[in-house]
Amino acid sequence: MSPDPNAYRWENEKSDPDPVSTLNAYLEDYRTANAGKTLAIEQTFIEPDLDFAVECRNTFNYYHFMTESLSQLCVLDAVGFQGDVYFHFPNQEEKHRNFADAFVEALFPEYAARVFFERAPKDYDLVLTSFGMLGAVGQMPHADVAGIAEIAPQGSAVGSVEFQPLLAMNSVSTAILSLRARALAAVAKYDFSYLPKRFFVGRGDAQSRSRPLGGEDLLLEQLERFGFQYVVFEELQPLEQIALMAQAEVMISHHGAGFTNMMFAASDAYVIEMGMLQTAQHRWADFWPLAHAAQCRYISFFADFNSEDPLTEPHFGTDGIVPTAVSPAAVSQIAAFILTVLGHTPKITNAATLETLGRRVLRAGSPARAVELLEKHSVAVEKNVTLCLLRADCHKALDEPKSELVALEQAYEADPARWQTLVRIIWCANRCERPSVIRWALSHLAADFPDRHDAFVSNHEWVRFVA
Repeated sequence: MSPDPNAYRWENEKSDPDPVSTLNAYLEDYRTANAGKTLAIEQTFIEPDLDFAVECRNTFNYYHFMTESLSQLCVLDAVGFQGDVYFHFPNQEEKHRNFADAFVEALFPEYAARVFFERAPKDYDLVLTSFGMLGAVGQMPHADVAGIAEIAPQGSAVGSVEFQPLLAMNSVSTAILSLRARALAAVAKYDFSYLPKRFFVGRGDAQSRSRPLGGEDLLLEQLERFGFQYVVFEELQPLEQIALMAQAEVMISHHGAGFTNMMFAASDAYVIEMGMLQTAQHRWADFWPLAHAAQCRYISFFADFNSEDPLTEPHFGTDGIVPTAVSPAAVSQIAAFILTVLGHTPKITNAATLETLGRRVLRAGSPARAVELLEKHSVAVEKNVTLCLLRADCHKALDEPKSELVALEQAYEADPARWQTLVRIIWCANRCERPSVIRWALSHLAADFPDRHDAFVSNHEWVRFVA
């Protein structure tokens, strides 16, 4: 089995040189050695009895098995494969979980009788396996990843250990996309209308580590008032799990492998994860490829540790992922967000709270719901420059420049001391073809902010020709 780089880093955290530098040097040596080389492509006929082998990280973690192992079977779709499939795992046999067999049978019935789970290692004279680009980037010559470097954040070392989570968060493999397509096609044959569309996913601890959510009862009490049901993925059959996500309006849960099923969600679904500092630091990259595959609205709330001392940061290498805890205040914020995106706009009495909620809804890709929220509180909005600008941002996201201009004019009335508002009015009025508004804004900019006026006019000569 391949060495686990994360395990290596944790076990050698205090080494000199540090493990990250050691791994980066190792990868750089390979990048240099691979310069000018190409991958060999086998052109010979594939023997009908040739086996296909999948190297598993393990067969007890749902996330790793589904995304890294099961998805590999999709590469066989176009090759007329007739051999046997072997999943090789490093864990003890008693840790093997039945979900692995169940998902193979449900999604790959044509291979089910020819799939075998065997503990590694195993030697083959000749065997087929799949090639993953994500894991190979670290060993590719710099010239071969120049395209990635062009769009990566400035200063990123493409192929380094530090770059890998960034790449993972912003990409998705064709194997995941193919697995999603196969799964959705499988559930389309049946009626799953009995499954809820709004639900909280609980954690089945019978075969997994217990990580109870602090404050769960209070959160469920709030959600149940709006039609949410409590479900446990482990208690559902594979096709039911897939259909549940495919039909979902809102799924919410605390951090866990259940978010793997996000790959099956519809594009208009809200998938809400409650995490904490550890998930932000170490696990935030995990589920983004699945969100990209589904194109759904993946939202993260970061809360407290459910521990004796929530102010002490656990050590990931020794403590693992600790549970999440949501306080009554956090429950109120989460519930308000969910109600707003579902069209049940809550009554907010504090301007700062209203702005926070509105910004969250806008960032979640729901500017229309954010506008509804602000319109319900129009009296408070019209007198608050920050809320007026937020409303302008919402209309901009909706491609409604005339409404955006109205909101910007209200923002200027609420606070004439902001030159930025006048500049934004000029740009928006130009798009709306309102030359009189442009002249009005320029005159106020010249009178109250002459330096800003002169700089703007010198950089944008088109304003001199406004009729």
